[in-house]
Amino acid sequence: MSAQSAQSFLLNLYGGYTFSDKVDFDSSYARVEDGFEYGIGLEYFIMDNASIELKYNRLDSRMPLYTKVTLANGGNTIPAGTQLNAGDDKGAINYILADYTYYFGSSSQKALPFLGAGAGVAILETPRSGSGTYFAWEIKAGVKVKTSSPLSVNLHAYLQSMSAAVGYDYYWDYYWGPVAVTDYASTFQFGLGAVLSYDFSK
Repeated sequence: MSAQSAQSFLLNLYGGYTFSDKVDFDSSYARVEDGFEYGIGLEYFIMDNASIELKYNRLDSRMPLYTKVTLANGGNTIPAGTQLNAGDDKGAINYILADYTYYFGSSSQKALPFLGAGAGVAILETPRSGSGTYFAWEIKAGVKVKTSSPLSVNLHAYLQSMSAAVGYDYYWDYYWGPVAVTDYASTFQFGLGAVLSYDFSK
């Protein structure tokens, strides 16, 4: 007997706590603060123990931006460590991901360990710059706890990342002269979450 019937659909409701991360730029740095992450997904079992899922998760967070060095602003200076967006630092990250998950075990088990990974896009919302769409990915691991009903609970840890181009670094080449190389900044946020699943095949 396998862990899950193939070709079954599950509706997943997500809730979790995502921890903060620091993102470095050339002359400043930003923090994506801790926050509650929630969302919904539709999971489809392509094999007895393997599934694909399309899901949407949202993280509402504060994103303060600080100077790393003293900056000149006309005739004034901005000391290092000054928050540049004080009072205007609320934002959100919307993840739209396609995941692959593999479950270990048989239908006789009440608890099924699993590993998974996914990729897609992150839509970053900030008050000053509006929204932008960037590449995102995640990895996850946890355990699925089954019940005798169509409902099950999934407890897991996850690591999510979003990458964005933030400008250019310039290098000197002997033949070509100055060469601009795109500079990227990435978030790496660890989280702990739970999923309430409903299996439509039962």
